[in-house]
Amino acid sequence: MVCSEVTMSINSIDHDEMTNIANKWDFTEEVESHKPTTTVKSAEARRRIEALREIRESGLTIEEAKELGLLH
Repeated sequence: MVCSEVTMSINSIDHDEMTNIANKWDFTEEVESHKPTTTVKSAEARRRIEALREIRESGLTIEEAKELGLLH
């Protein structure tokens, strides 16, 4: 088995080719893929805030709510 080592200088990069490749990327796909995660986290945060409000209104302490299994 023969292995050859390839070295590339920064000066040997074809910058026009790299620019053309970069211009073909669809950044909207990358942005859209992050939206569901953010939406899910926001929904979870809203539910947790609402649960904390209800616990506060009921007069329970955080420790009591944890003991009752209302908080994790």
